[in-house]
Amino acid sequence: MADEMSKTEVPKRRQGGPRRGHGGPMGRPTEKAKDFKGTLLKLLGYIGKHKVAVIFAIVFAIASIVFNIVGPKVLGQVTTKLYEGLTAKVAGTGSVDFDWIGRTLLLLLGLYLASSACSLLQGWLMTGVTQRICYRMRKEIAEKIAVVPMSYFNGHSKGDVLSRITNDVDTLGQSLNQSVTQLITSVTQIVGVLVMMISISLPLTGVVVVTLPAAALIMGVMMHFSQPYFRAQQKVLGEVNGIIEEDFAGQNVIQVFDRAADAVAEFDEKNDQLFISGWRSQFLSGLMMPLMSLVGNAGYVAVVVVGAQLALSGSIGVGDIQSFIQYVRNFTQPVQQIANVSNTLQSMAAATERVFEFLAAPEEENAAAPQVPAAREGRVEFDHVRFGYAPDKTIIHDFSCEALPGQTVAIVGPTGAGKTTLIKLLQRFYDVDAGSLRVEGIDVRDWDRAELRREFAMVLQDTWLFCGTVRDNIRYGRPDATDEEVEAAARTARCDSFIRTLAGGYDFVINEEGTNISQGQRQLITIARAVLADRPALILDEATSNVDTRTEELIQRAMDELMRGRTSFVIAHRLSTIRNADAILVLRDGDIVEKGTHAELLAAGGFYAELYNSQFEEAA
Repeated sequence: MADEMSKTEVPKRRQGGPRRGHGGPMGRPTEKAKDFKGTLLKLLGYIGKHKVAVIFAIVFAIASIVFNIVGPKVLGQVTTKLYEGLTAKVAGTGSVDFDWIGRTLLLLLGLYLASSACSLLQGWLMTGVTQRICYRMRKEIAEKIAVVPMSYFNGHSKGDVLSRITNDVDTLGQSLNQSVTQLITSVTQIVGVLVMMISISLPLTGVVVVTLPAAALIMGVMMHFSQPYFRAQQKVLGEVNGIIEEDFAGQNVIQVFDRAADAVAEFDEKNDQLFISGWRSQFLSGLMMPLMSLVGNAGYVAVVVVGAQLALSGSIGVGDIQSFIQYVRNFTQPVQQIANVSNTLQSMAAATERVFEFLAAPEEENAAAPQVPAAREGRVEFDHVRFGYAPDKTIIHDFSCEALPGQTVAIVGPTGAGKTTLIKLLQRFYDVDAGSLRVEGIDVRDWDRAELRREFAMVLQDTWLFCGTVRDNIRYGRPDATDEEVEAAARTARCDSFIRTLAGGYDFVINEEGTNISQGQRQLITIARAVLADRPALILDEATSNVDTRTEELIQRAMDELMRGRTSFVIAHRLSTIRNADAILVLRDGDIVEKGTHAELLAAGGFYAELYNSQFEEAA
C-alpha cells in the first residue's frame, strides 16, 4: 500500500535495536501477572461448556483412585493372614488359609483392573474435552482476526499473533489435559490415602501429616519465583516466531543488502532471552520435585522408625506396617504431582493469558442499525475530512471531494501526502477524526461494514495471492463465478494468454509466496480478480507499477474498459497513466493544493505540472 504508512504506522526494523512485538529485553523488570486467578476462571467458563463429560471424567478419576487405594489395605490383610497362618503352623496350632488368600488376591486383581479401566475412560473423556476447547479457541482467534482493527496489527507482529494460535493454544491443550485430571486424582488420592492411614494408625498418620507444611512452603516459594519466567518465556517465544516469519519472507532482501549477519544477531539476541527465561523457569520448577522427594523420604524414614516401635508394642500388625508404608508412598506421590501440576498450571496460565488478551482486543465497531443503500451507483463524498493515525499527528487536514457515479478520480502527490490513507478511510479500515465520508449518500460509519467493502474492488501495488490455482485466485472476489466468467475476466485483464502457457493453465497452482510466477503476472491476476468482482466502485493503487511498458499499455486499455460506468479512485505515480481522468486531485501534506483535469493542471503550471515534467526530465 502507501509509502506514508511506513512512516506513520509501522516502526522501522533494524534501527535502534529490535522493535518487534511488545516485549522488552530481559534486563528490564518482567511484567507482573495480570490476573492468574481471573485467567483460570475464564478457562473454567470454556470447560463448563463440556461439564457433562468433565463430570463423568471426574467420577471415573475418583473411582480409579478409590479402587487403587483400597488395594494396599487388602494386600496388608493378606500379609497379616499369611503371617498369622505361618506362625500358627510353626507353633502347631493351625495352618495357612490359602483359599481365603486366593479369593482375596483375585478381588485385589479385580480392583486394580477396575482402576485401570476407569483411568482409561477418564483419559479418553478429558482428551476429547481439551481438544474441543483448543478447537474452539483457534476458531475464535481466526474469527477475531477478521474483526480486529488494522491499528492492532500495527503494534503486533504477525509472528506474535501466529504464536498465540499455535504455540499458546497447544500449550493450553497439553497442560489442560494433564493438569485437570492430575489435580483431581492427586487430591482424591491424598484424601483417600489419608482416610485409609487413619483407619490403620492415627500416630503414624500424624507423622506423615507434619510433612505437609514443608511441602506447601516449597510449592509456594517455587511458584512465586518461577511464574515470571514462565510468562517471559511465552512472550519472547512470540517475538522469536515473529523474527523467523519476517526473515524467512524477506530473505531475498536480507541477502541483497548483506544484512544476514545482522538478522542472525537480532535472532540470537531474542533467542538468548528465550534461553534465559526458559532455563530459569525450568530450573526453578525442576527443583520442586527433588525437594518434594526429600520431604517425602524424610517422612518415610520417620514412619519406619515409629512403626517399628508400635509393632513391637503390639499396637499394629505386620501387615498394617506394610500397608502403611505403601500408603506413605501413595501419599507423597500425589503431593509431588500437585507440585508438578502447579508448574504446568503456571505455563498454562501464561499461555492462556496471551490467548485471552488477543480475544479481548478491541473490535471494529459496527453501526447500531447498519444501513444498506437501495441502489449502488458509486457516489462518494469527502466532506471536510480530518484524520491522523495518532492524535498528535494529523495526515489529512481538511479534505473535501465528490466523485460522481462513473467518474474517474486520480489522486497524485509526493510520498507521504496521504493518498493511500484516503483509500483506507474509504474501506473504513480507520474512521475519520472530523468531518464525514459518505458513500451512496450514507456516512460510512452508518453502513454495514461488510456491505461497504462489497462496494469496492481493489487492485493494490503489493499483490496478494494465496496458495491455490490461478482459477481460484481470480475467483476469490466472486466465489460463484463460472469457469467461463473467470476466463473472460482474464482476457479483459490481458492475462489469458500467459495463463495458458503455464503447466495446467488455469489449474496451475501458485505457491504460498507466489514466487513461481513473475511479479507482473501476479499483478495481472489481481487485476483479473477485480474485473470478475464487478463492483460499482474501483480502487487502483499503482495497479500497473509492476509491469513493463508494453504490458502497461495493454492493461491501461483494459482498465479504461473496466472503469467505464464505474466510480474509480486511481492512485498513480506515473502521471502519464491518468491523463484521461475526469478529475485529478493533487495532494500535498494532507491537503488538496490543486484540482482539475490533466490539461487544466498542465496549463496552470503549478505543482502538478512540476511533478509531470519532472518525470520526463528523469526519464531523459
